[in-house]
Amino acid sequence: MYYYTKLIQLFSEKYFFSVFYNRPQNKISQGVTAMKIGVPKEIKNHEYRVGLLPASALELIHHGHQVMVETGAGEGIGFLDEAYQQVGAEIVASASAVFSEAELIVKVKEPLEKERALLRSGQTLFTYLHLAPDLAQTQDLIDSNAVCIAYETVTDAAGRLPLLAPMSEVAGRMSIQAGAMCLEKSHGGSGVLLGGVPGSPQAKVVILGGGVVGRNATMMAVGMGADVTVIDRSLDALRHIDECFGNRVQTLFSTQDTVHRFVLDADLVVGSVLIPGASAPKLISRAMIQAMRQGSVLVDVAIDQGGCSETSTATTHAEPTYLIDDVVHYCVANMPGAVARTSSLALNNATLPFVLELADKGIECALQDNGHLLNGLNVCHGKVTNASVAQAHDMDYHEGLTVL
Repeated sequence: MYYYTKLIQLFSEKYFFSVFYNRPQNKISQGVTAMKIGVPKEIKNHEYRVGLLPASALELIHHGHQVMVETGAGEGIGFLDEAYQQVGAEIVASASAVFSEAELIVKVKEPLEKERALLRSGQTLFTYLHLAPDLAQTQDLIDSNAVCIAYETVTDAAGRLPLLAPMSEVAGRMSIQAGAMCLEKSHGGSGVLLGGVPGSPQAKVVILGGGVVGRNATMMAVGMGADVTVIDRSLDALRHIDECFGNRVQTLFSTQDTVHRFVLDADLVVGSVLIPGASAPKLISRAMIQAMRQGSVLVDVAIDQGGCSETSTATTHAEPTYLIDDVVHYCVANMPGAVARTSSLALNNATLPFVLELADKGIECALQDNGHLLNGLNVCHGKVTNASVAQAHDMDYHEGLTVL
């Protein structure tokens, strides 16, 4: 009897799943037409993440929308074209086909120059932008007259950055992996093992910034047995680190003197400072780099926002490091792209509710209704709508609602 009951239960669940997911669920607001959503293949160096996974495309399609995906967009992480076709998405041959038809473009990384040339008026771009240190991209987005919403400045009710957080978690954890590798002698490092071994000292790891990146870097560094110090100007952030890790981590309030002393004594420095939407502050001067020990390592996770060292220049996964004054610099601007499958899953979990809102309500209504989403609006109809970006490039700032 038990097996018979389980068989009926399984059949019922399978039947329900089949019926539910093969019947479109029209959740589009009254007066709003179905939206065409496009997913181009990422073309940044060694970037394999994808803006929408097949599961995310399925959700949009069952809300009544159309999804078009450039061929091969998910192939790098194991999501073949067939997986998208099975959920009802259309596969198109090129990025130009996506940009020419889609009303909403969903990406991962900022559009490169040839992608920006395809943007047009009446189109919305939803992706990471990091405009403050990038004048050329900012100007191209202004010239496109498109609506450009940046993942990294969308907020939540607690003032956090929910679309930046998953990639910050990945980058924070990766920063220690990358730093440990760079410390190896074959990569130009000093030949120090993070956790040491009995009879030899641990590596000294200094983490600048105790936010999401800093907390995740701390977790990995502590787990690998390093001697860890976290420096931040937020006492709340330091208290949170202390509550999580206790006396396994030293927490210090950030002053110029503290940063100077501890950076110079570090084997590995992780730069994880963030001012939302703005260029990262230069906490590490060239003179400090010159005074650091030979073979020490800087992993600058803040490079997306220009980096926190005067010596930081963006690198790629193909050539991730360079030496300045015998200090190894790891400044890859798309660190999470190295673990693209994990990163895509984490990113889609965070972005999908916002993509659905934009599609179901229409762009203008969604931005007007949701102030947190409106905070993501960086460029709109040829005007800069993020104060930090406007200040960084000495441009006029316009309130988002007035431009819409």
